[in-house]
Amino acid sequence: MNLQKIILIATILLGFIKPVFATMQHEHMLMDEKGMIMNANTDKLPRDCEKISENVDITIRAGQKHALKFNGKMFAFDNQEWDVKPCAKINITFINDDQIRHQLMIHGLPGYLYPEGMFHLELYGAGELRASLIVPSLKKTYLVHCELPQHMEKGMKAQLKVAGGDGDLPSIPGISAGIKADDYPVDWSQATVAIVVLCMLAGIAVPLVALKRWS
Repeated sequence: MNLQKIILIATILLGFIKPVFATMQHEHMLMDEKGMIMNANTDKLPRDCEKISENVDITIRAGQKHALKFNGKMFAFDNQEWDVKPCAKINITFINDDQIRHQLMIHGLPGYLYPEGMFHLELYGAGELRASLIVPSLKKTYLVHCELPQHMEKGMKAQLKVAGGDGDLPSIPGISAGIKADDYPVDWSQATVAIVVLCMLAGIAVPLVALKRWS
């Protein structure tokens, strides 16, 4: 069998195999080349819900441009708060407006329904995902954020309230104050003062020496 025939057979086999692996589906996870959905729930009611109270369609955008309205932030969602009824079914459309990876994670959900108490959407770049979840009847505020390193710290954090929630979470941009305010105190020891004075003298002396040499 010559090389051309081997390549032809391999190409045909790959044509059959690729659709099978284009979308990988595990027990609680659906993943393809553009992103991942974990613990989606369209019909399983929480134990404290007799029926779905309302269907809520929410579009959540993520990206750098949404952080421009917050001083010192680099990433953000386009909204920082949503409020739904107890036992609501929330149909989320998650849109990534950046070319880098972003996540939308909701924490604190009941573990018997959402493994590790988490609902998770992830896009590896610009794109869109849709998935649903059903919240319990408990009056509660859930954390919504991106768990990639420094994304939440740099602004990609929000809150989902059920029945008005049980208070605001800390550090939600535009809504609540940070856990710890940015503070960069200087230890004004003798050594620190000496270094500052030395730097000031050097800043004055260097231009004078340069001007003298050029004149």
